[in-house]
Amino acid sequence: MSRTANIFARVEPEVKEQAEKVLDQLGIPMSNAIGLFLRQVVLRRGIPFDLKLPQNKPLSLGTLSEEQFNAEIEKGLAELTAGQVVSADSVADRIQRDYGI
Repeated sequence: MSRTANIFARVEPEVKEQAEKVLDQLGIPMSNAIGLFLRQVVLRRGIPFDLKLPQNKPLSLGTLSEEQFNAEIEKGLAELTAGQVVSADSVADRIQRDYGI
Protein backbone atom coordinates (compact mmCIF):
# COMPACT_ATOMS: atom_id res chain seq x y z
CA MET A 1 0.00 0.00 0.00
CA SER A 2 1.31 3.44 -0.86
CA ARG A 3 1.92 6.10 1.73
CA THR A 4 -0.93 8.43 2.57
CA ALA A 5 -1.24 11.97 3.88
CA ASN A 6 -3.91 13.32 6.18
CA ILE A 7 -6.27 16.12 5.17
CA PHE A 8 -8.37 17.96 7.72
CA ALA A 9 -11.29 19.98 6.39
CA ARG A 10 -14.19 21.78 8.02
CA VAL A 11 -17.60 21.30 6.41
CA GLU A 12 -21.14 21.92 7.52
CA PRO A 13 -22.44 18.91 9.48
CA GLU A 14 -25.54 18.66 7.25
CA VAL A 15 -23.43 18.52 4.08
CA LYS A 16 -21.18 15.85 5.59
CA GLU A 17 -24.17 13.79 6.69
CA GLN A 18 -25.88 14.05 3.29
CA ALA A 19 -22.67 13.16 1.48
CA GLU A 20 -22.10 10.16 3.76
CA LYS A 21 -25.58 8.85 2.96
CA VAL A 22 -24.95 9.06 -0.77
CA LEU A 23 -21.48 7.58 -0.51
CA ASP A 24 -22.75 4.74 1.70
CA GLN A 25 -25.29 3.87 -0.99
CA LEU A 26 -22.48 3.85 -3.54
CA GLY A 27 -20.26 1.78 -1.25
CA ILE A 28 -17.50 4.41 -1.31
CA PRO A 29 -15.78 5.56 1.89
CA MET A 30 -15.52 9.34 2.33
CA SER A 31 -11.72 9.19 2.16
CA ASN A 32 -11.89 7.39 -1.21
CA ALA A 33 -14.35 9.97 -2.57
CA ILE A 34 -12.03 12.79 -1.53
CA GLY A 35 -9.11 10.95 -3.13
CA LEU A 36 -11.12 10.56 -6.36
CA PHE A 37 -11.89 14.27 -6.35
CA LEU A 38 -8.23 15.20 -5.85
CA ARG A 39 -7.09 12.80 -8.61
CA GLN A 40 -9.55 14.48 -10.98
CA VAL A 41 -8.22 17.91 -9.98
CA VAL A 42 -4.73 16.73 -10.94
CA LEU A 43 -5.82 15.06 -14.20
CA ARG A 44 -7.92 18.02 -15.34
CA ARG A 45 -5.59 20.63 -13.88
CA GLY A 46 -8.58 22.30 -12.25
CA ILE A 47 -11.91 21.69 -10.57
CA PRO A 48 -13.57 18.68 -12.29
CA PHE A 49 -16.97 20.36 -12.67
CA ASP A 50 -18.36 23.72 -13.72
CA LEU A 51 -18.38 26.43 -11.10
CA LYS A 52 -21.06 28.99 -11.80
CA LEU A 53 -23.62 31.00 -9.96
CA PRO A 54 -27.21 29.76 -10.20
CA GLN A 55 -29.52 31.82 -12.38
CA ASN A 56 -32.12 32.04 -9.63
CA LYS A 57 -31.33 31.71 -5.96
CA PRO A 58 -33.53 28.96 -4.48
CA LEU A 59 -35.39 29.59 -1.25
CA SER A 60 -33.81 28.14 1.83
CA LEU A 61 -36.01 27.21 4.77
CA GLY A 62 -33.36 28.32 7.23
CA THR A 63 -33.32 31.86 5.83
CA LEU A 64 -37.08 32.45 5.99
CA SER A 65 -38.92 33.98 8.92
CA GLU A 66 -42.16 32.33 10.00
CA GLU A 67 -44.10 35.05 8.16
CA GLN A 68 -42.08 34.56 4.96
CA PHE A 69 -42.49 30.79 5.19
CA ASN A 70 -46.27 31.10 5.63
CA ALA A 71 -46.45 33.55 2.72
CA GLU A 72 -44.59 31.08 0.46
CA ILE A 73 -46.93 28.26 1.51
CA GLU A 74 -49.97 30.46 0.80
CA LYS A 75 -48.52 31.40 -2.58
CA GLY A 76 -48.01 27.73 -3.42
CA LEU A 77 -51.54 26.82 -2.37
CA ALA A 78 -52.96 29.66 -4.49
CA GLU A 79 -50.97 28.45 -7.53
CA LEU A 80 -52.18 24.90 -6.94
CA THR A 81 -55.79 26.04 -6.66
CA ALA A 82 -55.40 28.07 -9.88
CA GLY A 83 -54.06 25.00 -11.70
CA GLN A 84 -50.59 26.43 -12.08
CA VAL A 85 -48.77 23.14 -11.64
CA VAL A 86 -45.79 21.50 -13.34
CA SER A 87 -44.61 17.90 -13.44
CA ALA A 88 -41.88 16.66 -11.14
CA ASP A 89 -39.83 15.69 -14.20
CA SER A 90 -39.87 19.25 -15.54
CA VAL A 91 -38.80 20.56 -12.14
CA ALA A 92 -35.93 18.06 -12.01
CA ASP A 93 -34.85 19.07 -15.52
CA ARG A 94 -34.90 22.75 -14.56
CA ILE A 95 -32.89 22.16 -11.38
CA GLN A 96 -30.30 20.20 -13.33
CA ARG A 97 -30.12 22.92 -16.00
CA ASP A 98 -30.01 25.88 -13.59
CA TYR A 99 -27.88 24.44 -10.79
CA GLY A 100 -25.95 21.66 -12.46
CA ILE A 101 -27.11 19.04 -9.96
